[in-house]
Amino acid sequence: MSTQRLRNEDYRDYSSTDVSPEESPSEGLNNFSSSGSYQRFGESNGTTWFQTLIHLLKSNIGTGLLGLPLAVRNAGTLMGPLSLLVIGLVAVHCMGILVKCAHHFCHRLNKPFVDYGDTVMYGLEASPISWLRNNARWGRHTVDFFLIVTQLGFCCVYFVFLADNFKQVIEAANGTTTNCHNNETVILTPTMDSRLYMLAFLPFLVLLVFVRNLRALSIFSLLANITMVVSLVMIYQFIVQDIPDPSLLPLVASWQTYPLFFGTAVFAFEGIGMVLPLENKMKDPRKFSFILYGGMAIVTVLYISLGSLGYLQFGAKIQGSITLNLPNCWLYQSVKLLYSIGIFFTYALQFYVPAEIIIPFFVARVPEHWKLVVDLSMRTMLVCLTCVLAILIPRLDLVISLVGSVSSSALALIIPPLLEIATYHSEGMSPVTIVKDALISLLGFVGFVVGTYVTLYELIQPSSTPVFVNSTSAFV
Repeated sequence: MSTQRLRNEDYRDYSSTDVSPEESPSEGLNNFSSSGSYQRFGESNGTTWFQTLIHLLKSNIGTGLLGLPLAVRNAGTLMGPLSLLVIGLVAVHCMGILVKCAHHFCHRLNKPFVDYGDTVMYGLEASPISWLRNNARWGRHTVDFFLIVTQLGFCCVYFVFLADNFKQVIEAANGTTTNCHNNETVILTPTMDSRLYMLAFLPFLVLLVFVRNLRALSIFSLLANITMVVSLVMIYQFIVQDIPDPSLLPLVASWQTYPLFFGTAVFAFEGIGMVLPLENKMKDPRKFSFILYGGMAIVTVLYISLGSLGYLQFGAKIQGSITLNLPNCWLYQSVKLLYSIGIFFTYALQFYVPAEIIIPFFVARVPEHWKLVVDLSMRTMLVCLTCVLAILIPRLDLVISLVGSVSSSALALIIPPLLEIATYHSEGMSPVTIVKDALISLLGFVGFVVGTYVTLYELIQPSSTPVFVNSTSAFV
């Protein structure tokens, strides 16, 4: 999709986990308070505060949540929860920065709505550096690039997640019982490598992404939400029972594994791309700040509780997804299947964003009678690409950490603080604010570099320490 098209058409930005496409944003006129600050009043057919809250919650809850217990293991029982709290506060603060900068340009340019890419572009145009002003359009291209990387990364994670969970359910089928009180490791019946399970899912996911109608995709989103909620309730019900003595677990883990924690945590919190579209769809956008901070407080508590309790319950045996540690009884096997069904249907929603950016570029360059063929061919190729990448990196924990370190840290931590400096430098900023923004961007950049390096190093030279996170086998 071209830059001009993205600016002229109703913008749909779904850069986070499990947010479903909705109708186009309202196009009401700008409204300004007597003090001159930006305010926008939505239309009567906009979403209510409760609907917006639900969208915000479900857009932040996906596979990243299930990987947080292993992330806490990589940080420690004390350092993990504290770090999750800090990263959560910083990520939410960056969301607030993006909203504030977007309001600034709406007020200044008399626009009803600007998206993430436009906000960055306008921020660069306001920069004191002439080179940045002359190349401001690359701000939007950069955001689009990281959106594509992030969303296709989510799709890769989904391939690995589906393969892991289905493989374990099938291999443990002969040892599955109705007794859920004993979490005993059973002797698995070997079937096939997890990579072959990924190939088995490939044709079904290709057919799924052929569904291009947004209303049809929203039906899949509803089904995914129901299955995930039921699964999470069952997971919590299990991990809060009979928690082992936590004194046997380290308070602070090795610094060598902490970058893996950072990548997974940022992956889970990366929901910044959906805050502006959600605000724009609200019936009363003035309530969005309350929704944002209240909703993300709920998400942060959920992340810290599941990550901490999951690690305390399973200890060093925690795997890339906590579902892989659940007992081999039919009740919890059904939890794995239910969550997998939700992830399967969510694939099409995450795929929608890169498809809408990439495919129109190629479709516009062929005759009319070839447009449908090219569209479907590109969809097939993109799904195959995510499958190939998942096959090359079949460890769920490393896929999540790599995506979080590479793209999520840029969108959620690096860009927003720099955007605030570029936007408000001419109006005078306090040195404290500049230092704060610089430190946040530095944190994101260090996490980007170190997290990517450690993840790639672990892929090339896996740790010799026996761990229970290798997704090619359900148990070691």
